[in-house]
Amino acid sequence: MPIHQPGARILGILGRLLLLSSGRAVYAGTPAGLKPFFSELGTPIPDNENPAEFALDTIRDLERQPDGAAKLADFNARWHGDTIGKVSSTVMSLELAVAESVSRGKLSRLIESTTGTVGMPTYANPLALEVWVLSKRSFINFRRMPELFALRLGTLMVTGLVLATIFFRLDDTPRGVKERLGFFAMGMTTMFYVSAGTLPVFIQERHVYLRETEHNAYRRISYVLASSAVFSPPLVILCLAFAVITFFAVGLAGGGASFGFFVLTVLASLWAGSGFVTFLSAVVPHVMLGYTVVVAVLAYFLLLSGFFITRDRIPGYWMWLHYMSLVKYPYQALVQNEFGDASRCFARGIQVFDGTPVGGMSEAVKMKVLGAISAALGTNVTASTCLLTGADVLKQQAVTDLGKWSCLLVTAAFGFFFRALFYVVLLVGGKNKRR
Repeated sequence: MPIHQPGARILGILGRLLLLSSGRAVYAGTPAGLKPFFSELGTPIPDNENPAEFALDTIRDLERQPDGAAKLADFNARWHGDTIGKVSSTVMSLELAVAESVSRGKLSRLIESTTGTVGMPTYANPLALEVWVLSKRSFINFRRMPELFALRLGTLMVTGLVLATIFFRLDDTPRGVKERLGFFAMGMTTMFYVSAGTLPVFIQERHVYLRETEHNAYRRISYVLASSAVFSPPLVILCLAFAVITFFAVGLAGGGASFGFFVLTVLASLWAGSGFVTFLSAVVPHVMLGYTVVVAVLAYFLLLSGFFITRDRIPGYWMWLHYMSLVKYPYQALVQNEFGDASRCFARGIQVFDGTPVGGMSEAVKMKVLGAISAALGTNVTASTCLLTGADVLKQQAVTDLGKWSCLLVTAAFGFFFRALFYVVLLVGGKNKRR
């Protein structure tokens, strides 16, 4: 197999080398034999030099001379045509071969079994070193594609501005309640759709990953940890950008504590969404197919999140998908965060008729209807009587099965769960040749 300028990793995989110059063989042997070959030639290879690159540079320098690489070709013929003793002296001992492999990073140590035999470890480097090297490479690739992050950030900021201007300064009325619920559902769904932007990352580098792990260049868990470590910190920037734009503009209540929980929920949603997309990228073979699946699945998640139809109205045979919905938990967490104050009032007196046929009548008619209701209930209901509190909103929306902190933890756990599935897919789908 001809290879143009093989690197150190490729050189470590090859069993035999044949270097040619003008059709003549200037070296034929193992990669480990390059050092003793050039040492006898009188041009030893430095310790930190790639033997293949050194050999190619030497051949290139000789080719510039009048005789070309004939000197090296003749030496190669003599080197292989010497006596048995001469040849045996150029053959590396087991200890020297192992030391040579260690110096090239192919082996890190020897493993002696209980039977006293010596073997090669499955992986050349420890887990921490693999994660560090892969993280550096992933970060370099991330820097080479700034448009990917810029697109996600721009999408979130534009969506945040649109939502902030549509739901600007919502009031504490029944209509304000409905509009807040719409903002939460739309906002959390956006987090998951924006996460779909990372779908092409693994699909595009899948062939590189398969080639490298085919011979156990690194562990699969190292790849998962490295990708998570590199692509997770930008999520903080995304969630802060969205939260700062929308939280105060919409007029959500609760002050600093409520804002902090809002940020954590958005961050957990991005974390879960990126985990879901990462897992999906290992399953689907094509980017467009992946986008189709993402759009469809997220539509189902939104439909059964509890916004369009409350949990107590969902048919029992679809309840399993309700609890699997990635949108349910951050949506429910933010609803509880906003309406968790039982003393906060959202409808007083005739405001209770907003959104009903009575709501379009005159104020005098509304007061008469309110008086009739007061008489029927046997209690005094005035224009200032609170008829809808935050606790009532939570009961109406049927979002009391889990607390807001439990919903936050479940959302974050989804991120770890899908990354674990991503690792399982990589583990099952791999074909190692060095078991």
